[in-house]
Amino acid sequence: MLLSILDRSRTRTGFDDASALAGSIERAVHAEQLDYHRFWVAEHHGVPGIASGAPPVLLAAIGAHTSRIRLGSGGVMLPNHQPFVVAEQFAMLAALYPGRVDVGLGRSLGFTEPVRRALRTGRDEAETFADDLAELSGFLDGTGPVTARPAVPALPMYVLATGKGLAIAAKAGLPVVVGGPILWGDGAEIAAYRRQFRPTELTPNPRVIVSLDVMIADSAALARELMLPEAWAMARSRTTGEFPPLVPTREIDFDAAPTRTRERVERSIDSSVHGTAHEVGLRLEELVERTDADEILASTSTYDRTALAVADAELRQLFAPSLSR
Repeated sequence: MLLSILDRSRTRTGFDDASALAGSIERAVHAEQLDYHRFWVAEHHGVPGIASGAPPVLLAAIGAHTSRIRLGSGGVMLPNHQPFVVAEQFAMLAALYPGRVDVGLGRSLGFTEPVRRALRTGRDEAETFADDLAELSGFLDGTGPVTARPAVPALPMYVLATGKGLAIAAKAGLPVVVGGPILWGDGAEIAAYRRQFRPTELTPNPRVIVSLDVMIADSAALARELMLPEAWAMARSRTTGEFPPLVPTREIDFDAAPTRTRERVERSIDSSVHGTAHEVGLRLEELVERTDADEILASTSTYDRTALAVADAELRQLFAPSLSR
C-alpha cells in the first residue's frame, strides 16, 4: 500500500494565481518530508479556480525543490496535445530527475467550448486516445518512428480512467487511477479491468490507484467544514459553467443557497472520506479492501492551507505502519 498526493494548484479568493503555484511547491516539499510516495499535479486550461495549465513546467519547478519524491501528472490530457510533444516534455523531466517521473494521462477535453477552441481541439479527439497512448509510448521507449530526446529509460505511464478509459488501460497493459462513482459502485468496472488486463514488461500485473478527497480533523464536524469550500466550488460550477476559486467557509451561506446547489454540495462531500483520524482510517481500509487498491492518491483541497498541511501529516501518520517505498 502506497500513499500519494494529487495537487490541483487551487486558487483562493484574496490571493493571486502565482500564490497557488507557490503553494503547490510548498506542499510537495512538505509531502516529501512526510515520506509520501509521489506528488502529482493536474492540467486545467482557462479555469479561474486552478492555476496549473502546464504540468511539465510545474513539475520542473517542484523537482528543483525536492530530491526523492516521485513526480507526475494527474494527468496530462492527451487530446489537448501532440503525443510527440508530451514525450519530449516528460523525457526532459526524466533526464533532469532520473527515476522519479511518472506520466499520468487522461482523455478529458477543455472545460468549456471557448477553451476547446483555444486548444484547437474538438470532441472527436478523445476517441483517438488509445492510438495516442500507443504513439506516445513508442516515442518514449524507442519503438516508434521517432524517439523523443533526451533518450531515457522507459517511463511509467498511468491512465486516469473513467468509462472507456478502463478498457483502454487494460488493453494497453497500463495501471489505472480511478475515482468518482466507480469507487463507490459494485466494483464491476474495476473487476473487468483486472480480467481484461494484458501484461507488459513494465507492468506485469494490473495496478489500481484510488483517488479521492480525504480530510482529517479533530472532529467530524470540522472535517466536513473544511470540505465545504471545494464542494461549494464544484456545485457553483454546475450553475455558472465556471469553476471558481476557493472561498473561506465563513463566506459560504449554505442555508440560503438553492435546493439543487445544497444537494450537489452534500453529494460532493459524501463522496469524500472525512472525519477524525480513526473514522477516516476505517473508511479507507474498507475502500482499499473492496477495490483491492495498490495505492491511495489523496486529491484534497480546502481554503485553509494550514489545515490542509495538518491533514496531509495526519493521513501519512495514519498509514505510516503499512506504507513502504
